Amino acid sequence: MGTVDDLLSITKELTQSLAAFAPGSPVAHVYRPLEYAAAVHEQYITRFGSGPKSYLLVGMNPGPWGMAQTGVPFGAVGSVRDWLRLDPVPIPRPSDENEKRPVLGFECHRQEVSGDRLWSWAEDLYTTPERFFSDFWVANYCPLLFLDGRGRNLTPDKLRSTDRDALFPACDRALARIADTLSVDRVIGVGIWAEKRARFATAHLPVTVGRVLHPSPASPAANKGWAKAATRQLRESGVRLPAAATGVHSATIRAPRSDGPNV
Repeated sequence: MGTVDDLLSITKELTQSLAAFAPGSPVAHVYRPLEYAAAVHEQYITRFGSGPKSYLLVGMNPGPWGMAQTGVPFGAVGSVRDWLRLDPVPIPRPSDENEKRPVLGFECHRQEVSGDRLWSWAEDLYTTPERFFSDFWVANYCPLLFLDGRGRNLTPDKLRSTDRDALFPACDRALARIADTLSVDRVIGVGIWAEKRARFATAHLPVTVGRVLHPSPASPAANKGWAKAATRQLRESGVRLPAAATGVHSATIRAPRSDGPNV
């Protein structure tokens, strides 16, 4: 099989592995965008997943205004629709929806700042998504969004230890298979936690693991100019990037509040 078929197979297996995963308190709601937004995620893989790639960017898990809306990692609606140019098909509402975090799909007008920053940075460097994806692939370590009863965002590190033990093995296997399938040279965690999980999951593979600053608006460093900081970090770690990097879009993005570092 080609890499597209392999990525689709990995996604299917991960989705099935976690279909019955039901974490306990403080989690009250689990969103599964690989299920209800499968049509757009499959577009993402089919359009851009042919390999090999040089670099794998790994986020933590879906955010309520990003992948939870579109099914694409760091899936800010405007970026997915206007730069990635994926077909804005209707996204069904998840059965376990919290009314404070509705899934409106491409009708969602809430800004996913982390996603907007990342994809704007990619556009500034590479101009077209085809050029970007000739070097990079972008994935999330965990495909699930967790909310408490009040709709507050819970990242995977906030789960009970027994739930983490049940969740992480499937995510580790999927991440390792993605890195191996795409023959990447380097796996780059977006943030410290994603880097730690990437190191564990790919320890048996001949890859270098590194980190880039998370673009969350909760990060003062990211708000001072995430695009320039990320470009500098990646180049210093040996990642080959295009010479012209303006950072115009993502350097100017601000948000009054954050729902956590998800993507």
